[in-house]
Formats: sequence, C-alpha cells, structure tokens
Amino acid sequence: MFGWEFPPHISGGLGTASYGLTKGLAKSGVEILFVMPKASGDEDSSIGRIINASDIVSKMDVFSENYWDKVNFMSVSSSLIPYLGFEDYEQLRADSLQKQSSVSYLGEKYTFSGKYGTNLMEEVARYAMVAATIARENDFDIIHAHDWLTYLAGIVAKKISGKPLVIHVHATEFDRSGESVNQPVYDLEKLGMEEADVIMAVSNLTRNIVITKYNIPESKIFTVHNAVDFSKEAAKRVTRTTDEKVVTFLGRITFQKGPEYFIEAANKVAKRLPNVRFVMAGSGDMMNRMVKRVAKLNLGSRFHFTGFLKGDDVDKMYSYSDVYVMPSVSEPFGISPLEAIRSGVPVIISKQSGVSEVLKHAIKVNFWDVNALADAIYALLTYKGLNNMITRSGLEEVNSFSWDDTARLVKKIYCNTLEQCNL
Repeated sequence: MFGWEFPPHISGGLGTASYGLTKGLAKSGVEILFVMPKASGDEDSSIGRIINASDIVSKMDVFSENYWDKVNFMSVSSSLIPYLGFEDYEQLRADSLQKQSSVSYLGEKYTFSGKYGTNLMEEVARYAMVAATIARENDFDIIHAHDWLTYLAGIVAKKISGKPLVIHVHATEFDRSGESVNQPVYDLEKLGMEEADVIMAVSNLTRNIVITKYNIPESKIFTVHNAVDFSKEAAKRVTRTTDEKVVTFLGRITFQKGPEYFIEAANKVAKRLPNVRFVMAGSGDMMNRMVKRVAKLNLGSRFHFTGFLKGDDVDKMYSYSDVYVMPSVSEPFGISPLEAIRSGVPVIISKQSGVSEVLKHAIKVNFWDVNALADAIYALLTYKGLNNMITRSGLEEVNSFSWDDTARLVKKIYCNTLEQCNL
C-alpha cells in the first residue's frame, strides 16, 4: 500500500482515511506493507509494517535504461500543493523535472520531505523510482495506491511485479481546482486510472467524476465510502460560563472547501444573533483573502482564525462548538462532519459532498446558497428541539459507520481482483 501521510503526522483527510482503512484491513487478516515518503518512527506499526521510502536505495539494475525512456509520464511540468494550492509557490523548471526521469538518478538514496511543498512533483517522481526497488524486494499479492500522489509508484510496482494495481481516488483535480485543472496533474490522474485494474472511489459523486471527466469504464470503478474511527472516546462537551454560541468551520482554507460562503453566512447570522462567535480553523492559500473579507465586514471582534489544528486540538475545537459547517464546493467525501457528530455537534453540509450520500441526519444546503446556510445556522442555534433531534439522531447514525465494514468491502474487492483468497 502506497500512501503519502499517516497519523500522527497528517495535513488532511488522506492520512486519516489511510489509517482507518489500514487498521480495519489488519483486523480482517490482511497483511500490509504501508509505504510512505518519510516515516517519523512514531506511526502505529501494529497495523502492519511501515516502510520508510527515505531509507530505500533506488537500485541501478531494477530497470534498463530503455525502459525509463518509455516511461515518459515521469517527466512532469509543474508543482502542485494539493492542500495549500498554487498561489504561494513557484513552478519547478521543466528542465529540472526532466532530470527526474533520467536513469542517472537510479542507485541513489533519497530523503523525502513527505510534505506538500514546492518540490512535490519531484518527490512524486522519485517516490516512483524507489517503489521499483520496494516492489522487487518484497512479497505481496496486490498493490493499493492512495490518491494521485502515489499513482506513479503503483504503476511502476505493477510493471516490476506483474501484480494487480488498485488505486484509491480520494479526490480529483476537478475537486481541487474546479474546471481550471492543472493539465499535468490531470494527465497523471488519468494515467493512473487507465493503468489500474480496479478503482475505488470514496463516493458516488467521485465515481461519476471519474467516469465522465476521465472517460474510465464504469465497470472497474467501485464506491467505497469512508467511515470514522471510534477507537478513542469523543471529547467531552465543554461547559461554558457564558451564553455565547460557537459556529465552526474546520478544514483547508482553499477554493474546494468554500470558506467564503461560510463568512458570508456568518455575516448574516451575526446581524440577527448578537451572542454568536465564528471560528475558521485551518490554513491554506485563501487565508489572507478571508481575513481581509472578515475585516471589511467588521466581523473581526466575533470571528476567529485559529490556524491549522491537529490531534487533540481538533477534538477540543469540536467540544467548544455548537454547530459545525462544511460548505464545500466539491467534497469527494468529508470525514470531519462524522467526527463532529461523534463529538455531539449538529452539522450542516453541502449537497456537493460525498458524505451527504450516507449521512441523513444533517442539514444539507447547496454550497452557493448563502441564505439557506445562514438560515440553517440560525435554526440550529435558536430552536433547541431541532438541535437536539439532529444531534441525537446523527450520533446514532454515525455509530453504524465503521472502518471495519469498509475494510471488509475492500478485502472483497481485493479477492475478486485476484480471483482467489478466502473472505
């Protein structure tokens, strides 16, 4: 299994989903070799063997030079920071990226940052080279590549081993950038989808994008919804000494997550309810723009930016919240609403999210409908009966979402792909 991040060091939902699924697979008897660019040593190794790609030497004799000449997809022409966007970063020079696909790089040991920085595409290419060595030196039955960052690694491992490749689509370039896609990244995603034997999509929404935008036959695409981890107790609700309410947005402050719609709705609610504070927890390329918009609306005294939160700080934020809002423009799934409900917080989600396919007890609005979003926030803060019903029923519902169930489905897909093994 090729991943890019793993708890406790994560930047977004990809690491959380990878951990939940891997843990569930381990419980169902699947032996896992989890490869990541840079392991810190404090990852949960009980779920399987963690392979640190930074410790692997890419060996000269894995491929012939002629093979690398044919792998022209290793040459990529731009950098991408999927969690932070393009605006703060310079593109990598085409000639330096061309160098990545050269056979002269083989035989070296790379130190990956494992982060979403300016050299991301360079690391994606090097990761694929290291994957060749890993595939040759380890015994396995099937390859599972999480998200586009690892598709090259999965393809190379398949070429080396002859084993089937499953790719897991957690998001697409259309989710991250709308219709203004970064062409090299789209091409890389499409190549991964074409080379894969089976594709897992985190929602029917994502599955439809793969079919319509990438022209992939629907027969090889399966929907595998995410779940939520119940291995630890949810944070206890905080008893406050004031009657102020807290409405929270927690996620990357990027186009995909719709932060501007949250701010516009907050402005409408603030004019009606004087005892409400709004929190935007996260970081991203739209942060400065959002701060300026809050200032222009004179919301500064009632609006708080916390920056990026992780681990216990996320749980604490849920415990302080009275309403959780996810107004995503395009959300392949969205685990955070499940986590919020698990913490006893009623949620409002956009209809343009995968989680809306499985979550019934939540208020759903179109991301662009600021009036409907404001009305929903106002209703949950004002009408106690509605709040209690959404909270209670939502908690009962999410208790049925288990990574163990998701893992059993994934294992079944593995077995069908291999046309063997006992379920």
